[in-house]
Amino acid sequence: MRGISRASLAEVKEHLTAALAGRPAADGTAMSVGDELFAVVRLLDREHALRRALSNPAKPGEEKAAVAEALLGGKVSPATAEITAAAVRLRWSSPRDLTDGLEQLAVAALVTAADAQGKLDDLEDGLFRFGRVVAAQPELRLALSNPLLPPERKHDLLTSLLARKVTDVSLRLISEAAEHPRGRSLESSLEEYARLAAERRERVVAIVRTATELSAAQRGRLVTALAAVYGHEVHLNVVIDARLVGGLSVQVGDEVIDGTVVSRLETARRRLAS
Repeated sequence: MRGISRASLAEVKEHLTAALAGRPAADGTAMSVGDELFAVVRLLDREHALRRALSNPAKPGEEKAAVAEALLGGKVSPATAEITAAAVRLRWSSPRDLTDGLEQLAVAALVTAADAQGKLDDLEDGLFRFGRVVAAQPELRLALSNPLLPPERKHDLLTSLLARKVTDVSLRLISEAAEHPRGRSLESSLEEYARLAAERRERVVAIVRTATELSAAQRGRLVTALAAVYGHEVHLNVVIDARLVGGLSVQVGDEVIDGTVVSRLETARRRLAS
């Protein structure tokens, strides 16, 4: 998301922050707003004409807000209706940017709930670890990615697998990613949600692949070094892969720092072949 859409997203995030400010974890407002915003996203994904109308830059913002308020009034909480109206008042580069922005707000609301409960680390770890489980089990990935399997069946499957093993917010986001993929792979959605969770504390997520488990001291040195490079607190997600033989690779976003034995051998092989 770029340009005018990014500016609009930043502005409407302030509305979300104001709506959730000072709410205790037990209040449940953040969870409710997150769930309702996801429902709004699903509605706009289904109703293409409505999505185009609410993102049409030629229409006055107040007119679009009035349509959203009339549509949602009495069906969602006042906070969700106000946040949605604030979003459609703004300009977006495309209809998809509007729904992507609302999806990010839904995730942010649920992340706020996890943070208020003191479970933000558990949320990030839960999303990452389930992503690894899916990657390692093709049959599970196929079932959860099957467009012919009703969302209710996917929800039941995930609940049976993850109930009491991950936080409520983790299960909610994993379920959303599987039941309503929005054109993305399950792994991509989980990575995106984890990235948005990390933004809560303005920290970078680094995926570290290594042949053996890192000691606490090694983790500490790596976190310190990466924080110096990227200028933010760093959260490590460590993947043990014996195929790497030795060394480690670090992925931050699209950037990969590869110092594994396998990588060095592959480099040497290519040089010998050239």
